[in-house]
Amino acid sequence: MSEKLEFKKLREFGEIINDTFRFVKENFKPLLKTYIYFCGIFLVAGMIATIIQQTGALKNVTYSVSNNPFDTMKYKYATASYLFVVFISLFSYTAINLSILSFIAIYIKKGNVAPMLEEVWGYFKYFFLRVFGSSIAIGLFLIVCFMMCVIPGIYVFPAVSLMLPIMVFENASLGYSFSHAFKLLKDQWWVTAGSIFVLWLITSATSSLASLPAMVLIMASAFAHGPQAISTTVVIISTVIQYICQILLILPIIGVSLCYFNLSESQHSEGLMERIHKMGEHEDPFQQKAEY
Repeated sequence: MSEKLEFKKLREFGEIINDTFRFVKENFKPLLKTYIYFCGIFLVAGMIATIIQQTGALKNVTYSVSNNPFDTMKYKYATASYLFVVFISLFSYTAINLSILSFIAIYIKKGNVAPMLEEVWGYFKYFFLRVFGSSIAIGLFLIVCFMMCVIPGIYVFPAVSLMLPIMVFENASLGYSFSHAFKLLKDQWWVTAGSIFVLWLITSATSSLASLPAMVLIMASAFAHGPQAISTTVVIISTVIQYICQILLILPIIGVSLCYFNLSESQHSEGLMERIHKMGEHEDPFQQKAEY
């Protein structure tokens, strides 16, 4: 039986990418179960809200500025439905991040054993409001940084990505997570940024490929008969595919977690110290294979 993936260890760029997929492979069923259980209701609500918003937008695609009270009502309805989609998306983003981060935290605590749903739920309900509020603050901070000629946004993105893992793994506040993220990245920015960028690129490319058939249908209908010719069926199919593809967000969340432990290990060597303390607990603590 192969050894389970260890989070608390030093890793090179390629190891972070490879171990991200390895962790998913080793824990695919419990990860999927956790994702569906904790994120399913938000994904379904998001699908319904997005379908309503997009079909309403298509029916009123020819908005014009006028004093007609019905036009004003339609505009207000479209705005309200869009804001509701954004609100649900925030809940969905929080649930996806928190459920996977909680899974990893308990996995490490149990000695590299996949947790039960009840165990994840304990972390989930404890951190939810903190992570939800912090996600809004972090998102606004990142938007402001990208508005400042893009470069500041690129620079802070790796640190911003580390804040939620720090918050969950260290039971930290937003302020501590903010400052600690930048301290961890000292002299390690390029490796961390490269790993996160590649994982997000893989996630985006896979998601775009899965959504391609629906996008082709929408574009073909729009070019052939105009935006109003796009059927509700096409909107539903494209929305469902879009939300199903959100499961791919598991990859960058796991990858960022590996980056966090890589950075933490390089500065504090906690994983190494734990292995040293366990040396006397097993006959062969390093599980070396016999040499012939």
